[in-house]
Amino acid sequence: METLNYKVLEGTGYNGYILKDAPVKVMQFGEGNFLRAFVDYFYDIANEKAGYNGKVKLVQPIGNFPQMADWINEQEGLYTLYLRGSEKGQKVDAKRVISCVSDCVCPYIDGKWDEVLELARSEDLETIVSNTTEAGIAYTQGDSQFDQVPPNSFPAKLTRVLFERYKAFNGAADKGLTILSCELIDNNGKELQKCCNNYAKDWDLEPAFIDWMNNANTFCSTLVDRIVPGRIRDPKELAAMEEANGYHDAALDVGEVFGVWVIEGPAELEDKLPFKKAGVNVMVVPDVTPYKKRKVRILNGAHTGFVLGAYLAGFDIVRDCMHNDTIRGFMNKMLHEEIIPTLPLDKKDLEEFASAVEDRFNNPFVNHELMSISLNSTSKWKARNMPSFLAYIEEQKQLPKCLTMSLAAYIAFYSSDIQERTADGLICKRPAGNTYKIQDDAWALDFYYAHKDDTAAQLVNAVLTNTQMWDQDLTKIEGLEAAVLADLEMIRTQGAEAAYKSCL
Repeated sequence: METLNYKVLEGTGYNGYILKDAPVKVMQFGEGNFLRAFVDYFYDIANEKAGYNGKVKLVQPIGNFPQMADWINEQEGLYTLYLRGSEKGQKVDAKRVISCVSDCVCPYIDGKWDEVLELARSEDLETIVSNTTEAGIAYTQGDSQFDQVPPNSFPAKLTRVLFERYKAFNGAADKGLTILSCELIDNNGKELQKCCNNYAKDWDLEPAFIDWMNNANTFCSTLVDRIVPGRIRDPKELAAMEEANGYHDAALDVGEVFGVWVIEGPAELEDKLPFKKAGVNVMVVPDVTPYKKRKVRILNGAHTGFVLGAYLAGFDIVRDCMHNDTIRGFMNKMLHEEIIPTLPLDKKDLEEFASAVEDRFNNPFVNHELMSISLNSTSKWKARNMPSFLAYIEEQKQLPKCLTMSLAAYIAFYSSDIQERTADGLICKRPAGNTYKIQDDAWALDFYYAHKDDTAAQLVNAVLTNTQMWDQDLTKIEGLEAAVLADLEMIRTQGAEAAYKSCL
């Protein structure tokens, strides 16, 4: 079977949108599945719907997989993207050939870093996008030299690219770029800018450049949200797809249907970027913090809030939980009645986001295991659920039923017939009889193992008074200790599903 390229695609009779020739307007540090299913998808739609007429050049931020560049270049930048999932209860399996990518360069190969610097000098370049993993935005003094080919870290590479542009255009204020950082760290754009300033200082670059870098360019923190499985793992399914497509695609990508990109920046940036005109789910806001809070409290909080009890009730994957009236009802009540009222965003927006969560969890193409979500649940409950829990009590002057039950389910999950403490986990036994391994910080696992012979009352008191877990003594919250004890005993005697049902 022939490999995908423009000629092969034309021969298959594909009738979707394709843009073969356009100037490169975007430099993208990162060639992985996520960016290609997210950022490049949005740019591809912008080409079609908003007449953006721009290509994206991919730059590999590290040199350990140069073969990916070869695959993308052999396919002339083309690749097939499947967005799969559930939308308003309906199964969705949408295919699109992405044509906004021009090529991919591995700057660690001789002469290829020059290609990156050449693009830095281009009149057409407008934007730099990055996703170099959480570890990518880092500064280490002395780890890169100005004339190194290429510099080691991503921020050092970016600083060098910006200096090249500054020199090419004699520091013209209107030649600055928009820099969109997509790494999964807080204040990603601001942290990236700090690193670039550190490298500029290390390299003793002229003050006029540093001023231009900080004022002519716009470093944006962003929040990204799309689950990207990335590839088809079943060889038979992949073979059937390629047979249907009529070509081999080494860069085929898969993401969920839902996707939202929140960009922190000045209001005028919304008209400068092509996304608003294209009608895609990308927004420019003055502060990304409330949207991060929305994601953590609603999407992540929903996961951590119901999965531990659901696992004890006999469920193994998220989708099956959404097909159970009690588990789904418990999650939705927790979201709509206890979490959303505590969040500082438009209530209609929050309700729509929460409704999309049920669709995302009901994705027929993803078997998301509850045990994988359970990793590090102590810190997750504290970060994702505790803020909603405390805010609800502060505002409503009463305990939230579902979140209180969720806290009890957390304790039940970590204390269900404890068998042994292994080197990397705590072995417990499920009510159904099978064992499972809890993985968390060693101190948390040691705590539960040390309390394995406690009565329910002793255990609840020990957990709620553990300030290492919660940064406070939760027994000081009126009525909480008794409520969590009653919930834990109900989970243990009647089962977690019956306990969840009692909240509805």
